[in-house]
Amino acid sequence: MAAGYADLLRTRHAARLLAGTLLGRLPNATAPLAVVLFVRAQGGSYGLAGALSAVYGLCNAIGQPLLGRAVDVCGQPRVMLPASVLSALGMALLAAVGVDPLWLAYAAVVIGGFFTPPLEGGLRALWPGVLQRADRVHAAYALDAVAQEVMFAVGPLLVTLCVAAWSAGAALLVINALGVLGALSVVVSRPSREWRSGPREAHWLGALRSSGMLVLIGAFFFVGLALGSIGVAAVAYADEHGGGMISSYLLSALGAGALAGGVVYGAREWPGRPEGRLRLLIALLALGYLPLALVPGVSGMTALTGVAGVFLAPALACAFVVVDRHAPKGTVTEAFSWLVTTFGVGSAVGASVVGPVVEAGGSAGGFAVAGAGGIAALLVLLSTKRFLGDPVQRTAGDRPAENDRNGAVEPGFRAGHQA
Repeated sequence: MAAGYADLLRTRHAARLLAGTLLGRLPNATAPLAVVLFVRAQGGSYGLAGALSAVYGLCNAIGQPLLGRAVDVCGQPRVMLPASVLSALGMALLAAVGVDPLWLAYAAVVIGGFFTPPLEGGLRALWPGVLQRADRVHAAYALDAVAQEVMFAVGPLLVTLCVAAWSAGAALLVINALGVLGALSVVVSRPSREWRSGPREAHWLGALRSSGMLVLIGAFFFVGLALGSIGVAAVAYADEHGGGMISSYLLSALGAGALAGGVVYGAREWPGRPEGRLRLLIALLALGYLPLALVPGVSGMTALTGVAGVFLAPALACAFVVVDRHAPKGTVTEAFSWLVTTFGVGSAVGASVVGPVVEAGGSAGGFAVAGAGGIAALLVLLSTKRFLGDPVQRTAGDRPAENDRNGAVEPGFRAGHQA
């Protein structure tokens, strides 16, 4: 298992692209915490901190698919690096002016959020051209999903260390400077410079004109909703059981489960079409969320959250493959960005919806929201099965080709476009 991932990362450019993308996405992963800590250090209320974080998240959700479309049209370096610099300047403006005047603070987070570069979608567009073989690309998608879990665990710790060593304002500057360096590392690489999206049909809907993409967006909105509700429900559970570090135990177990599931999933090849496999993975994910509403003792609950996380990274990795199969020609970066955006929006909605539910029904009600989200995601995939079939509708020039385990080529895998 480890040897397979090591072989993948020894491929020329692979380790650099993965590391650069993770570093470049650090500002996005840490923005909610960094903004809250900064606003509180400036004497602002939690309400103001939450509002600024929400504006950042909303602008990020709007900007990702739009910038992804620009990448498909103009290439990665012309969009990614300027966007990264503008985003960092926006957060530097926030660090410089603080929360007074308030309108300038809001303008700063609008710039920081909207211009966050779509590095995640860009990396997934690069993998086929770098790795060449479908089995290795599928493993890379799984490794990518696992690495995201590590980043979201390590990023907040890095912010906290920067605040402790210097200040909340310095943390904003350091994190965003690292983000620019990560983006720079990616866009000056040969794969990024030479990558070109396929010719695209002029259409205002872009990637959204694919019915398969709409199905994926609908399903992963509910997956995000489930995940967002778990974070809030875990805090409520901790309050009911004496507080302390209990919520951290639960969320760490959830992340550990996702890490383990992603590593195992990406270490082998799986038979059948990814669309059917995605339905199975989402069903298993939903089944993992449902028992959380039982809210047993701390040890049992920690074990349940660990199991609940196991199928998240595999479901994401499989979804990346399905996106690549169903994205209209010339829209692959935009399509990946839509999935990322939808997942994030669903998570934010879940966090907001679960609050009143927890107040009415305690943590059990909050975890029930997660189970409902998982079931809703599964129902979307099952009820729209005919829209997410094998993408046979594509023309010969648009149909991808997939390497099977013997190295033959079969329909279903886009090799990417290198100049």
